[in-house]
Amino acid sequence: MKHIKLVLSLVLAGMLGFSTVAISAERAPVKGVKPGVISAVALNKSGSYCHLKFPAIEPGTLSSAKPRLKDPGSGDIIDFYGPCNYDPLGADEICRQQAMRSHEDFCE
Repeated sequence: MKHIKLVLSLVLAGMLGFSTVAISAERAPVKGVKPGVISAVALNKSGSYCHLKFPAIEPGTLSSAKPRLKDPGSGDIIDFYGPCNYDPLGADEICRQQAMRSHEDFCE
């Protein structure tokens, strides 16, 4: 019985230690993140490749000169893997979301 308690306490301690490392890694600042990004986690040591989360662009503003992101509370969140300095309102993202809305497979 003492051995089981020892093993369980070691497993629990290991799980707690791992979760604090994972949490601290997610909170590390990432340089070059554009406004509107909700979450940015660097996936390489140089900090150039990230997992970003940002709201989708409001559909009515996709073709305008000043597109706007939806409210993050809307739940329409983009999960993006790529450069940490990716612009959620940049030409690439606007084209991608326009293509998704029109069911096209390419951008010009």
